[in-house]
Amino acid sequence: MPSGNVPMAANPLTRAVLEIDEYASGLGWDQPARLFALVDSAQLRRQEPGLADQLGIVDDGEGAALTPVEQDELPAGTPLDEFLGTIAWPDAVAGCAMTVERLMLPPSAEGSVPEGLDGAELTEWVARHPDRQEVRMTVAVLRDGSRESALRLREKDTPTEVLTGADLVPGLAEALGATFSD
Repeated sequence: MPSGNVPMAANPLTRAVLEIDEYASGLGWDQPARLFALVDSAQLRRQEPGLADQLGIVDDGEGAALTPVEQDELPAGTPLDEFLGTIAWPDAVAGCAMTVERLMLPPSAEGSVPEGLDGAELTEWVARHPDRQEVRMTVAVLRDGSRESALRLREKDTPTEVLTGADLVPGLAEALGATFSD
């Protein structure tokens, strides 16, 4: 997924998250969740030169670069937490990332959530709320626990309106990190 449109970021994990966000943006909205393995680009180039060529990975002298490799489509109808609980990564995978779209409400709407709603009822209530916003979240974690996220609102769908930060989606980051637990 190489691209010339990803802004230079401070570290390889942030660059990988922004690259995945840009890729997901190019696919448009209303997409299923997508899972990516993150591999050390230089190591991949050394160990699997044919695959590196196929993926467009060039030796740019940046030893700490990460290459996102999209995995098979997630099984339909399986909750993300259950699916993530089935994943085990080989040692060659340095980290993983996921993009997922969700509806969210601004903090000002939290006080108006009716009590006693189950998961499906709450989802339906949020979907009908006039202040709801569609968001695409891209979250990545490394084996060492490092994490990064990118959030893009559908109503502000431009590369300059992407918010990044390590702790924007802590629940998903923790679930992704658990895929590296023994």
